[in-house]
Amino acid sequence: MTTIAPEGLLAIDASAQDLLFREARTANTFSAEPVTDEQLRAIYDLVKWAPTAMNAQPLRLVAVRTPEARERLLPLMAEGNRAKTASAPLTLIVAADEDFHEHLPVTFPHKEGAREALHDSPGRPAMARFNASIQLGYLILGIRAAGLAAGPMAGFDAAAVEKEFLGGNQRAIAVVNAGKPGPDAWFPRNPRLDFEQAVRVV
Repeated sequence: MTTIAPEGLLAIDASAQDLLFREARTANTFSAEPVTDEQLRAIYDLVKWAPTAMNAQPLRLVAVRTPEARERLLPLMAEGNRAKTASAPLTLIVAADEDFHEHLPVTFPHKEGAREALHDSPGRPAMARFNASIQLGYLILGIRAAGLAAGPMAGFDAAAVEKEFLGGNQRAIAVVNAGKPGPDAWFPRNPRLDFEQAVRVV
């Protein structure tokens, strides 16, 4: 049963709640309708406002849309993820940039020496992955906000994807298909845990 909050408790209206949350689904097939560069830019321009520690913004995206690039990616996906990736008009390789600290003089200018302090920090890779994962959640919502369906996946050969598509100290954390859902896009909706099952107030 769908739980709907009483009017006034949430700042966005019911249609926006449905678009982003209640009616949104993980798509397994996609139509041939393209995702435009303008749509991708609009999605990123929402996602960039996600909160990250020290405004680190370690998220990096590789947009795979050409047939040639897709042919390079498909063998690196787990077998169960290849058909859905082949059908998607856009696939995003989501990475965490472990060298995010190089941008801190611009993105976190009030903290003098922030870049230098993190240069040799053993915690920097974990910081990059954690904050890019926050941004990944926003990416899924941004795709939904564009009226598209997202299909996030962890089933791929991360080392091979990094070698084939990424540079520097970028680490692949997810692959996300995006587009208009196609025929048989949805599996049956599974139940969600109730508030009482998931939240403990202390």
